[in-house]
Amino acid sequence: MRQFWIGLMGTTVLSVWEIAGAIAQSPPAPLPACQPPDANELLVMVLDPTSSNQERLRQLLPANAATTVCDYLGTPVTRVGGFIRAEIANAWAQYLAEVGNFQTFVARPAPPAITPPTSPSPPTSPTSSPPSLGSGYAVLVPYTDQAETAAAVQRISGDRVGLVSYEQRSYLLAGYTADVAVAANLLKRLSDRNLPAMIVDGRRTVLLNPTVTP
Repeated sequence: MRQFWIGLMGTTVLSVWEIAGAIAQSPPAPLPACQPPDANELLVMVLDPTSSNQERLRQLLPANAATTVCDYLGTPVTRVGGFIRAEIANAWAQYLAEVGNFQTFVARPAPPAITPPTSPSPPTSPTSSPPSLGSGYAVLVPYTDQAETAAAVQRISGDRVGLVSYEQRSYLLAGYTADVAVAANLLKRLSDRNLPAMIVDGRRTVLLNPTVTP
């Protein structure tokens, strides 16, 4: 086989194999951020979108499935969109987990939050804003000021439930972890019980109360 050579500026000479090697060693382009679901849409998120996993995923999904590899809170995932019913999205997530051995979770639009009533409080001296949870994944459930909701979240999570603020709205904190797979597993268990949970960036989540009494 003939080997082709390319001269650069008349001084540097590289073989096509060296050029190909340099391209292969260059860092991959950053993934685009995942687009949120539409108002009436649910998404199935599949972790670890490697080339081999993409091929297996295409074999399991319908031919017309809308898939995109994107960045979800710093984690690469395959975004599978177009689901309009929770039971269908949950069924597909479970099917991909059981048959394809994928790690999956369902993402849904953030529901309208119900702001809890507040009673007037006496003025206090100025204080600094409470800190965020920090780098990690927070699993949230909309706060409805109903004891049975907090009790249900506590039973499913197996841990105490806190109260947080996210985008100036109140939510129950079902869990907080640095492991996205752990967060995805908790979100799936909450979704299976028809609780409208979501995963958000812990850095944008402020802890208001570490414990909500059911």
